[in-house]
This record gives sequence, structure tokens and C-alpha cells, in this order.
Amino acid sequence: MNELVALLEDLGARNIRTYIRSGNAVFQSSKKNASPIAGRLTDAIKKRYGFAPHVLILGIDAIERAIAQNPFPEAETDPSSLHLGFMASTPMNPDLRKLDSLRKASERFHLSAHVFYLHTPEGVGKSKLPASAEKLLGVPMTYRNWRTVCKISEIASE
Repeated sequence: MNELVALLEDLGARNIRTYIRSGNAVFQSSKKNASPIAGRLTDAIKKRYGFAPHVLILGIDAIERAIAQNPFPEAETDPSSLHLGFMASTPMNPDLRKLDSLRKASERFHLSAHVFYLHTPEGVGKSKLPASAEKLLGVPMTYRNWRTVCKISEIASE
């Protein structure tokens, strides 16, 4: 995470804070548009480490909106069962039928414009949905569990 902080500093980010060893970083930037930062960070990681991850940068408003719009509020009491898949863009042709066919009876999902909400009461490791959702939605996505999303929001609000 120290190396991520250094890369972000090189890109002009300030007041950088990280959360666990998950690739999550909260920072401030004078840039209004985060897309160039994401692209430059991807390029820097590729140059330094030899792989190009998909970097997704969200504003605090997007995170707070995702929390407020949670369609499964009763799942918040078990934060490891509730996951938010933040998407790079709105899916144009999501295959919701196929996703539904992979779902266990106890599982639920909800697709909004930029978040794929997933509730897996039996555990996310036992679900087929996380491994297939990105492909079936047709957009790059990164998952965070409820606890992580709330903690990132808390850090960003400080």
C-alpha cells in the first residue's frame, strides 16, 4: 500500500489514506475529472509491475449514493454477506437471465446504473455470481463488501 501511496503522490494526489491491503485509497485531487488519473495510475502500475489493472476512481458522492440506495438494508447486519460491485459504466446489454440462473435460492442481486448489489447469505465464496457478473454485465467491475464500503465512506468524510 505504501507503493500505491507513492504512485498517487506522483500523480498529484494529496491527503492519501489507504484501507487495509485491498487497493483502496482515499485521496484529494485538484482534478475534477478522475478518468485521466485512473489511466495514468494504470500506466504507472504497468510500467512498474508489468500488469495493467483496471483502475476505478469514485467520488465520495458515488459511494454515499451507493450506500443510501442499498436495496437490501436488512443484510447490513451481516456485512460480509453484502457486496457492491462498482461498475466503470452503465451496462448496455446485461444478461440478467443468465445471472439469475446462476443464483442460489438464498441469493439476491440488484442492478442499478453503476452498482451491482449482491447479497450472499451462505457466503460469497460459495456463490457463482461474483465470478460471472462482470462478463454477463459486460462492464469492468470491482467488488467491495459492505464493511469496506462504509469504512471508505467514513475515511473520505473525515
